[in-house]
Amino acid sequence: MFERVISFLETTLFTFNEQPITLWAILMVPTWVIVALWLSKILIKTVTSRMSSSGKDPNVIHLVKRILFVIALAIIFMTTLSMINVPITAFAFLSGAIAIGFGFGAQNIINNFISGWILIGEKPIRIGDFLEVEGAKGTVEQINTRSTRIRRTDGVHMLIPNSQLIENVVINWTLCDRLVRGSVVVGVAYGSDVKQVAALMAEVTSQQAQVLSSPAPDVFFQDFGDNALIFESYFWINSTVEGGIRSVASAMRFEIYEAFEKHGIEIAFPQRDVHIDGQIKLSRERNG
Repeated sequence: MFERVISFLETTLFTFNEQPITLWAILMVPTWVIVALWLSKILIKTVTSRMSSSGKDPNVIHLVKRILFVIALAIIFMTTLSMINVPITAFAFLSGAIAIGFGFGAQNIINNFISGWILIGEKPIRIGDFLEVEGAKGTVEQINTRSTRIRRTDGVHMLIPNSQLIENVVINWTLCDRLVRGSVVVGVAYGSDVKQVAALMAEVTSQQAQVLSSPAPDVFFQDFGDNALIFESYFWINSTVEGGIRSVASAMRFEIYEAFEKHGIEIAFPQRDVHIDGQIKLSRERNG
């Protein structure tokens, strides 16, 4: 009975390139592929988990994960061909034709793919960086081989083709460090004590918990405006997002307003003087 089953499984169904393809080989292929993919997934997860626990760079972990996945697919494919007695040379002509057609029809895909490996290898952009791309600002969450996923400051996710990040101008706020400079502009009325204004703004700026002492904050008398004396306070903070600057600037504006109100300094507002040439005659009409 067992010999009959073996003989039945070894029955040749058809031949490919003069190589017999048996029923046993056909049945084993899906089983092998499923098991191999499962084992590959476990292996990749184990390796990346150990790298993550040892504090490796997330970009390196992502690169290793991609490389291991490609290697696993190549091994599974070659082993599958060997199981069904199909030589790799049988695909030489077919692969050449596919490569030519793929090259003409998928230039953008290839461009994005190569750009993705450049981003992962050279690391001009890393996971966690805060970028500004064509006016949109956000944090890099994932760098894939075709596109990069960015979460904007308003919570919306963007998928940007990798070629755009390589070819276009990209502002990376956190490329070398987390230092970000912000500023608060205030206009005070003419006649205000300018030295007192500068001193109060400097005091408020230095009292902010997130403002760094080095580089030191500074206050500048920027200009004589049409309706106001313009002052600007510059400060530096450690921040990975634009919201850090906005929260500090908002807190400073509240405190500057209170300090100015306490010391009788008037914050300027737009106004216009109108001069009329000649005399103005006023007349009053009486009813009845």
